[in-house]
Amino acid sequence: MSSPSKRREMDLMKLMMSDYKVEMINDGMQEFYVDFNGPKESPYQGGVWRIRVELPDAYPYKSPSVGFVNKIYHPNVDEMSGSVCLDVINQTWSPMFDLVNVFEVFLPQLLLYPNPSDPLNGEAAALMMRDRSAYEQRVKEYCEKYAKPEDIGGAPEEKSSDDEDLSEDEYDSSDDAVAGQADP
Repeated sequence: MSSPSKRREMDLMKLMMSDYKVEMINDGMQEFYVDFNGPKESPYQGGVWRIRVELPDAYPYKSPSVGFVNKIYHPNVDEMSGSVCLDVINQTWSPMFDLVNVFEVFLPQLLLYPNPSDPLNGEAAALMMRDRSAYEQRVKEYCEKYAKPEDIGGAPEEKSSDDEDLSEDEYDSSDDAVAGQADP
């Protein structure tokens, strides 16, 4: 098998040649952002998240570190840090997996099949178990508020609280339209 650095380069090139937008964080190939769309036919549909990926020196023998940069409402994602509780990535990673698997299989599966019994966001887990439709509505609200394509346009350091306030105003006006369409 080739060295970890060659494998890292190959996997990163494969990811960059796929349909995902990849933005390097620094000159090395170990940290980068990937723009990730919410799975179709889920409450996350239409949402776009910037995912921060860090590859350890021992990649692919050690799993990548993956986290959401913009907010997402999910039982297995820490709302403040964006850290992902994902068994396949954190515990059962195998060198047979690659970076494309993370974005085509692991993250979509995480969003489609949350595990409220192993939460990083206890409030989301409790709401999901208590009232699934209220949980899905909250997911959609977070998508509208934090996961629009323009929310991932710049580096996270460039976002200011003024931008967030503007998003809330935009969200309030579009929420009425969405609620109006959903009622009939």
